[in-house]
Amino acid sequence: MIYLTTGAVLLAIIIIFSLYIVAIYNKFKRLKNAGDATLGQIKVALKKRLDMLSELVDSVKSYAKFEKSTLENITKMRSDVMKGDAKDIKKIEDASRKILGDIKVAVENYPELKTSESVKKLMDATTSIEDEIARHRYTYNNIVQEYNTMVDVVPSSMVASMFSFGKMEYLEFEEG
Repeated sequence: MIYLTTGAVLLAIIIIFSLYIVAIYNKFKRLKNAGDATLGQIKVALKKRLDMLSELVDSVKSYAKFEKSTLENITKMRSDVMKGDAKDIKKIEDASRKILGDIKVAVENYPELKTSESVKKLMDATTSIEDEIARHRYTYNNIVQEYNTMVDVVPSSMVASMFSFGKMEYLEFEEG
C-alpha cells in the first residue's frame, strides 16, 4: 500500500513537472509568434512608407534634384523589406528615414511644394505611417523584453536551454 501511494505521488509530481515545462514552452512559442507577427506589421508599415516616399520623390523631383538612384534604392528597399529580419529592418528604416529627411528639406526650401495639396496629403500620410511604425516597434520591443527575460530567469531559462530558445533582437531605430 505504501508503495502504491509513493508511486502515485511520484507519478503526480512527474505529471505536474511535465505540464509546467509544456506551459513554459508554449509561452515561449506564443511570445515568439507574437514577435514575428508584430515584426510583420512593421514590415508592412515600412513598405507603405516606402510607397509614400516613392510618390513624394515623384512630386518633388521637378523642384529638387533627386538622383535616379534614390528611386532605385526605394524600389530595392521595398522588395527587401518583406524578406528581412530585425537587423535588415533597421537598415531599411535608417535609409528610408534619410530619404524622408531629404524630401522634408526640399519641401522646406520650395514654398510651392509646401502649398501643394498632393505633397501635403503625402506628408500627412507619411506622418501617420511613422506613428504606426513607432507603435508596432514599441509592441515588438515589449514582447522581446518579456521573451528575453524568460530566457534569463530560472526556471524558464532551463526550458529555454533545453529547447534552444535564444534571445530575440530588439528594434532600435534612430529617432528623428
